[in-house]
Amino acid sequence: MTRMKDFTKIVLVGAGSAVFTKGLVADLIQSRELGPWELGLVDIDPEALETAEGLSRRMVEAMDADIRVQASVDRRELLPDADIVVTTIGVGKRRAWEADVFIPRKYGIYQPVGDTVMPGGISRAMRMIPALVAIARDIARLCPEAWFFNYSNPMTANCWAVRQATGVPVMGLCHGTFDVSRQLAHFVGAPPEETTTRFAGLNHLTFIHDLRWRGRDMWPVARERLRETPLDDFGAHNPFSWSLFEAYGAYPSANDRHVTEFFPERFPGGQYYGKTLGVDAYSFEETIALGDRSYEQMRAQALGREPLDEWIFHHSVGEHEQLLNIIRALRYDTREMFAVNLPNEGTVPSLPDDVILEIPAVATAIGLLPVKTPDFSDELAAIISRRLASTRLTVAAALNGDRKLFVEALLLDGAVTDRIVAEVMVDEFLVAHRPNLPNFFAGEHLSGKVG
Repeated sequence: MTRMKDFTKIVLVGAGSAVFTKGLVADLIQSRELGPWELGLVDIDPEALETAEGLSRRMVEAMDADIRVQASVDRRELLPDADIVVTTIGVGKRRAWEADVFIPRKYGIYQPVGDTVMPGGISRAMRMIPALVAIARDIARLCPEAWFFNYSNPMTANCWAVRQATGVPVMGLCHGTFDVSRQLAHFVGAPPEETTTRFAGLNHLTFIHDLRWRGRDMWPVARERLRETPLDDFGAHNPFSWSLFEAYGAYPSANDRHVTEFFPERFPGGQYYGKTLGVDAYSFEETIALGDRSYEQMRAQALGREPLDEWIFHHSVGEHEQLLNIIRALRYDTREMFAVNLPNEGTVPSLPDDVILEIPAVATAIGLLPVKTPDFSDELAAIISRRLASTRLTVAAALNGDRKLFVEALLLDGAVTDRIVAEVMVDEFLVAHRPNLPNFFAGEHLSGKVG
Protein backbone atom coordinates (compact mmCIF):
# COMPACT_ATOMS: atom_id res chain seq x y z
CA MET A 1 0.00 0.00 0.00
CA THR A 2 1.32 3.42 -0.91
CA ARG A 3 1.76 5.60 2.15
CA MET A 4 1.68 9.34 2.49
CA LYS A 5 5.14 10.75 3.19
CA ASP A 6 4.19 12.80 6.24
CA PHE A 7 2.16 11.78 9.27
CA THR A 8 0.40 15.03 9.99
CA LYS A 9 -3.31 14.44 10.60
CA ILE A 10 -4.30 12.13 13.43
CA VAL A 11 -7.93 11.46 14.32
CA LEU A 12 -8.81 10.06 17.75
CA VAL A 13 -12.22 8.37 17.79
CA GLY A 14 -13.39 7.97 21.37
CA ALA A 15 -11.62 11.09 22.60
CA GLY A 16 -13.87 11.12 25.67
CA SER A 17 -11.33 8.73 27.15
CA ALA A 18 -9.73 11.82 28.63
CA VAL A 19 -6.73 10.12 30.24
CA PHE A 20 -5.68 8.61 26.90
CA THR A 21 -6.31 11.93 25.14
CA LYS A 22 -4.22 13.80 27.71
CA GLY A 23 -1.32 11.38 27.29
CA LEU A 24 -1.52 11.47 23.50
CA VAL A 25 -1.55 15.27 23.36
CA ALA A 26 1.43 15.42 25.74
CA ASP A 27 3.29 13.01 23.45
CA LEU A 28 2.39 15.04 20.35
CA ILE A 29 3.69 18.17 22.05
CA GLN A 30 6.97 16.41 22.83
CA SER A 31 7.26 15.05 19.27
CA ARG A 32 7.72 18.34 17.48
CA GLU A 33 10.05 16.73 14.92
CA LEU A 34 7.07 14.76 13.60
CA GLY A 35 4.80 17.78 13.31
CA PRO A 36 3.12 20.03 12.58
CA TRP A 37 0.08 18.09 13.74
CA GLU A 38 -3.60 18.32 12.99
CA LEU A 39 -5.48 16.57 15.79
CA GLY A 40 -9.09 15.56 15.22
CA LEU A 41 -11.09 14.65 18.32
CA VAL A 42 -14.29 12.62 17.93
CA ASP A 43 -16.82 11.51 20.52
CA ILE A 44 -20.57 11.15 20.19
CA ASP A 45 -21.05 12.32 23.79
CA PRO A 46 -20.98 16.16 23.61
CA GLU A 47 -19.89 16.57 27.24
CA ALA A 48 -17.04 14.08 26.88
CA LEU A 49 -15.99 15.78 23.64
CA GLU A 50 -16.07 19.18 25.35
CA THR A 51 -13.75 17.79 28.02
CA ALA A 52 -11.30 16.32 25.51
CA GLU A 53 -11.28 19.41 23.34
CA GLY A 54 -10.94 21.87 26.21
CA LEU A 55 -8.10 19.96 27.82
CA SER A 56 -6.27 19.53 24.50
CA ARG A 57 -6.55 23.21 23.59
CA ARG A 58 -5.30 24.32 27.01
CA MET A 59 -2.31 21.98 26.76
CA VAL A 60 -1.44 23.13 23.24
CA GLU A 61 -1.71 26.80 24.19
CA ALA A 62 0.34 26.36 27.35
CA MET A 63 3.24 24.87 25.38
CA ASP A 64 2.78 26.95 22.21
CA ALA A 65 2.77 23.72 20.21
CA ASP A 66 2.25 23.54 16.46
CA ILE A 67 -0.94 21.49 16.78
CA ARG A 68 -4.27 22.42 15.27
CA VAL A 69 -7.16 20.95 17.24
CA GLN A 70 -10.52 20.12 15.70
CA ALA A 71 -13.48 18.40 17.33
CA SER A 72 -16.74 16.86 16.15
CA VAL A 73 -19.43 14.44 17.29
CA ASP A 74 -19.49 13.14 13.69
CA ARG A 75 -16.31 11.28 12.72
CA ARG A 76 -17.16 11.64 9.04
CA GLU A 77 -16.38 15.34 9.29
CA LEU A 78 -12.80 14.71 10.43
CA LEU A 79 -11.76 11.41 8.83
CA PRO A 80 -11.12 12.72 5.27
CA ASP A 81 -7.37 13.00 4.58
CA ALA A 82 -6.42 11.47 7.93
CA ASP A 83 -2.97 9.88 8.02
CA ILE A 84 -3.58 8.07 11.30
CA VAL A 85 -6.82 6.96 12.95
CA VAL A 86 -6.84 5.78 16.56
CA THR A 87 -9.87 4.20 18.24
CA THR A 88 -10.26 4.23 22.02
CA ILE A 89 -14.03 3.91 22.15
CA GLY A 90 -15.92 2.42 25.07
CA VAL A 91 -19.53 1.84 24.02
CA GLY A 92 -21.76 2.50 27.02
CA LYS A 93 -18.81 3.89 28.97
CA ARG A 94 -18.08 2.92 32.57
CA ARG A 95 -21.73 2.33 33.52
CA ALA A 96 -22.02 -0.40 30.88
CA TRP A 97 -18.71 -1.83 32.05
CA GLU A 98 -20.15 -2.08 35.56
CA ALA A 99 -23.07 -4.13 34.23
CA ASP A 100 -20.62 -6.47 32.48
CA VAL A 101 -19.05 -7.28 35.85
CA PHE A 102 -21.96 -6.97 38.27
CA ILE A 103 -24.42 -9.19 36.35
CA PRO A 104 -22.08 -12.23 36.47
CA ARG A 105 -21.41 -11.62 40.17
CA LYS A 106 -25.02 -12.54 40.89
CA TYR A 107 -24.14 -16.03 39.66
CA GLY A 108 -20.88 -16.37 41.59
CA ILE A 109 -18.59 -15.28 38.76
CA TYR A 110 -16.00 -12.68 39.79
CA GLN A 111 -13.89 -10.72 37.34
CA PRO A 112 -11.06 -8.33 38.23
CA VAL A 113 -11.31 -6.56 34.85
CA GLY A 114 -14.17 -7.87 32.72
CA ASP A 115 -13.08 -6.30 29.42
CA THR A 116 -11.36 -9.17 27.60
CA VAL A 117 -12.76 -12.66 28.28
CA MET A 118 -15.18 -14.32 30.73
CA PRO A 119 -18.82 -13.11 30.59
CA GLY A 120 -17.89 -9.43 30.98
CA GLY A 121 -15.44 -9.42 28.10
CA ILE A 122 -17.82 -11.36 25.85
CA SER A 123 -20.67 -8.99 26.67
CA ARG A 124 -18.43 -6.00 25.96
CA ALA A 125 -17.60 -7.44 22.53
CA MET A 126 -21.27 -7.47 21.58
CA ARG A 127 -21.32 -3.66 21.95
CA MET A 128 -17.86 -2.87 20.69
CA ILE A 129 -17.70 -4.90 17.51
CA PRO A 130 -20.62 -3.27 15.63
CA ALA A 131 -19.30 0.20 16.50
CA LEU A 132 -15.76 -0.57 15.37
CA VAL A 133 -16.96 -2.22 12.16
CA ALA A 134 -18.93 0.94 11.34
CA ILE A 135 -15.85 3.09 12.01
CA ALA A 136 -13.70 0.81 9.83
CA ARG A 137 -16.15 1.13 6.94
CA ASP A 138 -15.94 4.92 7.19
CA ILE A 139 -12.15 4.71 7.21
CA ALA A 140 -12.21 2.55 4.08
CA ARG A 141 -14.39 5.13 2.34
CA LEU A 142 -12.93 8.42 3.63
CA CYS A 143 -9.23 7.79 4.36
CA PRO A 144 -8.28 4.36 2.99
CA GLU A 145 -4.53 5.07 3.19
CA ALA A 146 -4.58 5.92 6.89
CA TRP A 147 -2.87 3.78 9.49
CA PHE A 148 -5.62 2.40 11.73
CA PHE A 149 -4.67 1.63 15.33
CA ASN A 150 -7.18 0.23 17.82
CA TYR A 151 -6.80 0.37 21.61
CA SER A 152 -10.35 -0.68 22.51
CA ASN A 153 -10.98 -3.95 24.33
CA PRO A 154 -11.63 -6.82 23.92
CA MET A 155 -8.65 -6.38 21.61
CA THR A 156 -8.47 -9.84 20.04
CA ALA A 157 -12.19 -10.08 19.24
CA ASN A 158 -12.40 -6.47 18.05
CA CYS A 159 -9.50 -6.67 15.59
CA TRP A 160 -10.59 -10.10 14.37
CA ALA A 161 -14.14 -8.89 13.70
CA VAL A 162 -13.07 -5.69 11.93
CA ARG A 163 -10.75 -7.53 9.55
CA GLN A 164 -13.28 -10.29 8.92
CA ALA A 165 -16.21 -7.94 8.28
CA THR A 166 -14.45 -5.14 6.38
CA GLY A 167 -10.96 -6.23 5.33
CA VAL A 168 -9.60 -2.99 6.79
CA PRO A 169 -6.09 -3.69 8.16
CA VAL A 170 -6.58 -2.57 11.75
CA MET A 171 -3.62 -2.99 14.10
CA GLY A 172 -4.23 -3.52 17.80
CA LEU A 173 -1.97 -1.87 20.36
CA CYS A 174 -1.68 -2.42 24.11
CA HIS A 175 1.10 -1.49 26.51
CA GLY A 176 0.86 -4.72 28.54
CA THR A 177 3.65 -6.75 26.91
CA PHE A 178 5.89 -3.67 26.77
CA ASP A 179 5.34 -2.97 30.48
CA VAL A 180 5.83 -6.57 31.60
CA SER A 181 9.02 -6.86 29.55
CA ARG A 182 10.43 -3.89 31.46
CA GLN A 183 9.27 -5.37 34.77
CA LEU A 184 10.98 -8.66 33.98
CA ALA A 185 14.20 -6.84 33.12
CA HIS A 186 14.16 -5.08 36.50
CA PHE A 187 13.34 -8.38 38.22
CA VAL A 188 16.51 -10.04 36.88
CA GLY A 189 18.61 -6.93 37.48
CA ALA A 190 19.10 -5.91 33.85
CA PRO A 191 18.62 -2.48 32.24
CA PRO A 192 15.37 -2.67 30.23
CA GLU A 193 16.92 -0.87 27.27
CA GLU A 194 19.57 -3.62 27.03
CA THR A 195 17.18 -6.57 27.17
CA THR A 196 15.31 -8.33 24.38
CA THR A 197 12.26 -10.55 24.45
CA ARG A 198 10.38 -12.90 22.17
CA PHE A 199 6.71 -13.46 22.71
CA ALA A 200 3.37 -14.51 21.24
CA GLY A 201 -0.17 -15.08 22.40
CA LEU A 202 -3.39 -13.19 22.88
CA ASN A 203 -3.78 -9.66 24.14
CA HIS A 204 -3.58 -9.86 27.97
CA LEU A 205 -2.31 -13.45 27.66
CA THR A 206 0.90 -13.00 25.71
CA PHE A 207 3.64 -15.44 26.72
CA ILE A 208 7.14 -13.98 26.89
CA HIS A 209 9.08 -17.16 26.23
CA ASP A 210 12.57 -15.70 25.83
CA LEU A 211 14.31 -12.98 27.87
CA ARG A 212 17.91 -11.97 27.19
CA TRP A 213 20.38 -9.38 28.39
CA ARG A 214 23.09 -8.69 25.81
CA GLY A 215 22.39 -12.14 24.40
CA ARG A 216 22.51 -13.96 27.74
CA ASP A 217 19.50 -16.13 28.64
CA MET A 218 18.02 -14.55 31.79
CA TRP A 219 15.43 -17.20 32.67
CA PRO A 220 17.92 -19.08 34.92
CA VAL A 221 18.43 -15.82 36.81
CA ALA A 222 14.66 -15.40 37.18
CA ARG A 223 14.32 -18.93 38.55
CA GLU A 224 17.13 -18.35 41.04
CA ARG A 225 15.57 -15.09 42.13
CA LEU A 226 12.24 -16.83 42.73
CA ARG A 227 13.92 -19.48 44.91
CA GLU A 228 16.44 -17.50 46.92
CA THR A 229 15.72 -13.77 47.01
CA PRO A 230 12.97 -11.80 48.79
CA LEU A 231 10.58 -10.82 46.04
CA ASP A 232 9.73 -7.26 45.05
CA ASP A 233 6.14 -6.20 44.37
CA PHE A 234 6.26 -7.53 40.81
CA GLY A 235 7.37 -10.96 41.97
CA ALA A 236 5.22 -11.20 45.08
CA HIS A 237 2.00 -9.77 43.63
CA ASN A 238 1.71 -12.09 40.62
CA PRO A 239 1.79 -15.61 42.10
CA PHE A 240 -0.39 -17.18 39.42
CA SER A 241 1.66 -15.77 36.53
CA TRP A 242 4.84 -17.05 38.17
CA SER A 243 3.23 -20.47 38.61
CA LEU A 244 2.65 -20.55 34.84
CA PHE A 245 6.27 -19.55 34.31
CA GLU A 246 7.43 -22.42 36.48
CA ALA A 247 5.17 -24.88 34.59
CA TYR A 248 5.72 -23.68 31.02
CA GLY A 249 8.99 -21.71 31.06
CA ALA A 250 7.28 -18.53 29.85
CA TYR A 251 5.86 -15.53 31.70
CA PRO A 252 2.42 -14.17 30.70
CA SER A 253 1.57 -10.53 30.32
CA ALA A 254 -0.31 -8.65 31.54
CA ASN A 255 0.21 -10.10 35.05
CA ASP A 256 -2.34 -11.69 37.38
CA ARG A 257 -5.03 -9.01 37.12
CA HIS A 258 -5.65 -9.96 33.49
CA VAL A 259 -4.15 -13.44 33.25
CA THR A 260 -6.40 -14.99 35.90
CA GLU A 261 -9.44 -14.26 33.73
CA PHE A 262 -8.19 -16.72 31.09
CA PHE A 263 -8.26 -19.56 33.63
CA PRO A 264 -11.63 -19.18 35.43
CA GLU A 265 -11.79 -22.88 36.32
CA ARG A 266 -8.79 -22.41 38.60
CA PHE A 267 -10.49 -19.70 40.66
CA PRO A 268 -14.00 -20.96 41.52
CA GLY A 269 -16.08 -18.27 43.15
CA GLY A 270 -13.24 -15.86 42.38
CA GLN A 271 -11.09 -17.30 45.16
CA TYR A 272 -7.51 -16.14 44.67
CA TYR A 273 -4.88 -16.87 47.33
CA GLY A 274 -7.23 -16.11 50.20
CA LYS A 275 -8.90 -13.15 48.49
CA THR A 276 -11.70 -12.65 45.96
CA LEU A 277 -10.93 -11.46 42.45
CA GLY A 278 -12.46 -8.10 41.66
CA VAL A 279 -13.34 -7.48 45.31
CA ASP A 280 -10.31 -7.35 47.60
CA ALA A 281 -7.90 -8.60 44.92
CA TYR A 282 -7.72 -6.07 42.07
CA SER A 283 -10.89 -4.31 43.18
CA PHE A 284 -13.14 -3.57 40.23
CA GLU A 285 -15.00 -0.90 42.19
CA GLU A 286 -11.74 0.91 42.89
CA THR A 287 -10.85 0.82 39.20
CA ILE A 288 -14.20 2.36 38.26
CA ALA A 289 -13.96 4.99 41.01
CA LEU A 290 -10.45 5.92 39.87
CA GLY A 291 -11.70 6.33 36.32
CA ASP A 292 -14.57 8.54 37.44
CA ARG A 293 -12.24 10.71 39.55
CA SER A 294 -9.69 11.02 36.75
CA TYR A 295 -12.38 12.11 34.33
CA GLU A 296 -13.70 14.75 36.72
CA GLN A 297 -10.19 16.10 37.25
CA MET A 298 -9.63 16.27 33.51
CA ARG A 299 -12.97 18.02 33.04
CA ALA A 300 -12.20 20.61 35.71
CA GLN A 301 -8.92 21.41 33.99
CA ALA A 302 -10.54 21.39 30.55
CA LEU A 303 -13.14 23.97 31.61
CA GLY A 304 -10.61 26.16 33.41
CA ARG A 305 -11.99 25.44 36.87
CA GLU A 306 -8.56 24.21 37.90
CA PRO A 307 -5.10 25.11 36.57
CA LEU A 308 -3.23 22.65 34.41
CA ASP A 309 -0.85 20.60 36.51
CA GLU A 310 2.78 20.68 35.34
CA TRP A 311 3.00 16.90 35.41
CA ILE A 312 0.49 16.77 32.59
CA PHE A 313 3.30 17.59 30.13
CA HIS A 314 5.70 14.97 31.42
CA HIS A 315 5.96 11.69 29.59
CA SER A 316 3.61 9.32 31.36
CA VAL A 317 3.09 5.59 31.07
CA GLY A 318 -0.15 4.21 29.74
CA GLU A 319 -1.90 2.90 26.68
CA HIS A 320 -0.76 5.81 24.52
CA GLU A 321 2.94 5.54 25.21
CA GLN A 322 4.06 3.36 22.28
CA LEU A 323 1.96 5.06 19.62
CA LEU A 324 4.34 7.93 18.90
CA ASN A 325 7.31 5.56 18.98
CA ILE A 326 5.60 3.40 16.37
CA ILE A 327 4.71 6.40 14.21
CA ARG A 328 8.30 7.61 14.42
CA ALA A 329 9.63 4.16 13.54
CA LEU A 330 7.28 3.82 10.56
CA ARG A 331 8.16 7.24 9.29
CA TYR A 332 11.93 6.86 9.58
CA ASP A 333 12.11 3.12 8.86
CA THR A 334 14.05 2.42 12.07
CA ARG A 335 13.20 -1.33 12.13
CA GLU A 336 12.30 -1.28 15.83
CA MET A 337 10.20 -4.13 17.19
CA PHE A 338 6.84 -3.70 18.90
CA ALA A 339 4.05 -5.90 20.26
CA VAL A 340 1.13 -5.64 17.83
CA ASN A 341 -2.17 -7.50 17.45
CA LEU A 342 -2.21 -8.78 13.87
CA PRO A 343 -3.41 -11.82 11.89
CA ASN A 344 -1.19 -14.82 12.53
CA GLU A 345 -0.69 -15.73 8.86
CA GLY A 346 2.01 -18.27 9.67
CA THR A 347 3.88 -16.21 12.27
CA VAL A 348 3.22 -18.93 14.86
CA PRO A 349 3.03 -22.14 12.77
CA SER A 350 1.22 -24.12 15.49
CA LEU A 351 -1.80 -21.76 15.49
CA PRO A 352 -4.43 -21.04 12.80
CA ASP A 353 -3.52 -18.48 10.17
CA ASP A 354 -6.71 -16.41 10.42
CA VAL A 355 -6.65 -15.67 14.15
CA ILE A 356 -5.47 -12.42 15.71
CA LEU A 357 -2.37 -12.79 17.87
CA GLU A 358 -0.23 -10.38 19.84
CA ILE A 359 3.10 -10.91 18.15
CA PRO A 360 6.38 -9.07 17.54
CA ALA A 361 6.35 -6.83 14.49
CA VAL A 362 9.11 -4.72 12.98
CA ALA A 363 8.24 -1.15 11.99
CA THR A 364 9.37 -0.35 8.45
CA ALA A 365 8.52 2.25 5.86
CA ILE A 366 6.04 -0.19 4.29
CA GLY A 367 4.32 -1.08 7.54
CA LEU A 368 4.51 -3.30 10.61
CA LEU A 369 5.87 -6.68 9.55
CA PRO A 370 5.35 -9.71 11.84
CA VAL A 371 8.40 -11.63 13.01
CA LYS A 372 8.27 -15.42 12.63
CA THR A 373 8.09 -17.26 15.96
CA PRO A 374 8.71 -20.94 15.12
CA ASP A 375 9.85 -21.89 18.64
CA PHE A 376 6.55 -21.07 20.38
CA SER A 377 5.99 -24.36 22.19
CA ASP A 378 3.11 -26.72 21.47
CA GLU A 379 2.18 -26.54 25.15
CA LEU A 380 1.75 -22.77 25.02
CA ALA A 381 -0.08 -23.07 21.70
CA ALA A 382 -2.53 -25.44 23.38
CA ILE A 383 -3.41 -22.79 25.97
CA ILE A 384 -3.91 -20.16 23.28
CA SER A 385 -5.95 -22.51 21.06
CA ARG A 386 -8.34 -23.17 23.92
CA ARG A 387 -8.99 -19.47 24.37
CA LEU A 388 -9.31 -18.79 20.63
CA ALA A 389 -12.29 -21.14 20.36
CA SER A 390 -14.58 -18.98 22.50
CA THR A 391 -13.26 -15.81 20.85
CA ARG A 392 -14.20 -17.18 17.43
CA LEU A 393 -17.77 -17.74 18.65
CA THR A 394 -17.79 -14.28 20.27
CA VAL A 395 -16.91 -12.64 16.95
CA ALA A 396 -19.61 -14.59 15.10
CA ALA A 397 -22.25 -13.80 17.75
CA ALA A 398 -21.45 -10.07 17.70
CA LEU A 399 -21.33 -9.73 13.91
CA ASN A 400 -24.58 -11.62 13.40
CA GLY A 401 -26.50 -10.60 16.51
CA ASP A 402 -26.88 -14.29 17.29
CA ARG A 403 -28.15 -14.96 20.82
CA LYS A 404 -27.53 -18.71 20.57
CA LEU A 405 -23.86 -18.15 19.72
CA PHE A 406 -23.65 -15.60 22.53
CA VAL A 407 -24.73 -18.38 24.92
CA GLU A 408 -22.31 -20.86 23.35
CA ALA A 409 -19.43 -18.40 23.65
CA LEU A 410 -20.12 -18.07 27.39
CA LEU A 411 -20.14 -21.83 27.84
CA LEU A 412 -16.99 -22.40 25.78
CA ASP A 413 -15.20 -19.65 27.71
CA GLY A 414 -15.41 -21.82 30.81
CA ALA A 415 -16.50 -19.40 33.52
CA VAL A 416 -20.14 -20.47 33.06
CA THR A 417 -20.73 -24.23 33.15
CA ASP A 418 -24.52 -24.36 33.51
CA ARG A 419 -26.50 -23.77 30.30
CA ILE A 420 -29.50 -22.40 32.19
CA VAL A 421 -27.26 -19.84 33.91
CA ALA A 422 -25.71 -18.94 30.56
CA GLU A 423 -29.15 -18.43 29.00
CA VAL A 424 -30.36 -16.22 31.85
CA MET A 425 -27.15 -14.22 31.93
CA VAL A 426 -27.25 -13.55 28.19
CA ASP A 427 -30.82 -12.30 28.49
CA GLU A 428 -29.80 -9.98 31.32
CA PHE A 429 -26.92 -8.62 29.24
CA LEU A 430 -29.24 -8.05 26.28
CA VAL A 431 -31.71 -6.13 28.44
CA ALA A 432 -29.01 -4.07 30.16
CA HIS A 433 -27.24 -3.12 26.93
CA ARG A 434 -30.16 -3.06 24.48
CA PRO A 435 -29.58 0.56 23.33
CA ASN A 436 -26.04 -0.38 22.28
CA LEU A 437 -26.71 -3.68 20.49
CA PRO A 438 -27.78 -2.82 16.94
CA ASN A 439 -27.00 -6.27 15.56
CA PHE A 440 -29.30 -7.94 18.09
CA PHE A 441 -32.13 -5.42 17.80
CA ALA A 442 -32.10 -4.45 14.15
CA GLY A 443 -34.53 -1.75 13.14
CA GLU A 444 -34.82 -0.17 16.57
CA HIS A 445 -33.70 3.38 17.23
CA LEU A 446 -30.44 2.87 19.11
CA SER A 447 -28.22 5.60 20.54
CA GLY A 448 -25.24 4.50 22.61
CA LYS A 449 -22.53 6.46 24.32
CA VAL A 450 -19.00 6.14 23.03
CA GLY A 451 -16.17 7.50 25.16
